Amino acid sequence: MTRPEAGETGAGDAARARLLAHLSAAGYRPVTPPVLQPVEPFLELSGEDIRRRIFVTQDAAGAELCLRPEFTIPVCRLHRAQADGRAADYSYCGPVFRLAADEPDEFFQAGIESIGRTDTPAADAEVLGLALEGLALFGRTDPAVRLGDMGLTVALLDGLAVPPAAKRRTLRTLAAGRSLDEVTNGGADARPEDPHAGLLAAIQGQDPRGVRAFVEDVLAIAGISAVGGRSAGEIAERFLGKAAAQANGGAGLNPENRAVLDRYRAIAGHPDASARDLRGLVAEAGLRHDALSAALDLFEERTGFIAARGLPIERFRFQGGFARNLDYYTGFIFEVNEGDGPMLVGGGRYDGLLGHLGSPAPLPAVGCTFWVERVAGAGL
Repeated sequence: MTRPEAGETGAGDAARARLLAHLSAAGYRPVTPPVLQPVEPFLELSGEDIRRRIFVTQDAAGAELCLRPEFTIPVCRLHRAQADGRAADYSYCGPVFRLAADEPDEFFQAGIESIGRTDTPAADAEVLGLALEGLALFGRTDPAVRLGDMGLTVALLDGLAVPPAAKRRTLRTLAAGRSLDEVTNGGADARPEDPHAGLLAAIQGQDPRGVRAFVEDVLAIAGISAVGGRSAGEIAERFLGKAAAQANGGAGLNPENRAVLDRYRAIAGHPDASARDLRGLVAEAGLRHDALSAALDLFEERTGFIAARGLPIERFRFQGGFARNLDYYTGFIFEVNEGDGPMLVGGGRYDGLLGHLGSPAPLPAVGCTFWVERVAGAGL
């Protein structure tokens, strides 16, 4: 693994301590989750493609473990062990491990996770504010801030009555930043005849985890670990997508819904102006949906809390086409960078994560993560 040079250690330690002190002073208790984590939550919530970028091992019983590739899931697992069902705020700073092109495979992240707060728009605004204050500690006072809203995107799809399988495929396409051609009726991936038609019919509507286990068993029996560079989970996901396409006449979106989503993706600019454009789009499309109306109200309320914190919201940019992994983020999302450089800090709301990890009561949660070396820059 690539490690910092010896001469960087003192400056790096100081930068990390400074950032963690800022976050803990805001009331976020410092924690250090274990480096070794069960691999399954990361595969389920971040997608099978992450397997190619993480370091996996096994314990004595054969259970798969990995070096933590990020902190949010480990912090949420720690919360379940220490304060399940209660509200708590955490901060962290430490190494994470994952493969990435042209970057070290071991690097430092710092951040916060706020779990259990029910004042959603205020909590969202606080996390964004602390992120920008943390950047300012290192002289980064004029970054570009991009905002999005996965909750609004999902509510729009529900308002359009997009079927569940097509909705999932559409969300994955949006998160990947790809064209909607591949999920539109008559799209390029539609196939009138498929050699796997029988299998596709059999797995329609099945639990994705069960389908993945089935594919893994078949490959294990054949002594195969991967096909064409794809893991068993990726192969299962591909079959599930094709099964959903077959169930919906070969695709997902009808042309009318595709047109609405294209307009939604094109909405960009000041959050207040974007809110007006969003409401205009909903009205013109004739959508009447309680969850969509609530998502728009929350969007505007959050903007108010961001402004009330004195943040320069006139410099922030909302983008309807900005999306992230649907199995993870459920609402407000943001990222901050400078110019065309890589992301310095990013975060968002993930209200379903604690429940997915086994918490008996649903707990809202929001957080953000700093790439410490990028933030500190020449100071390291």
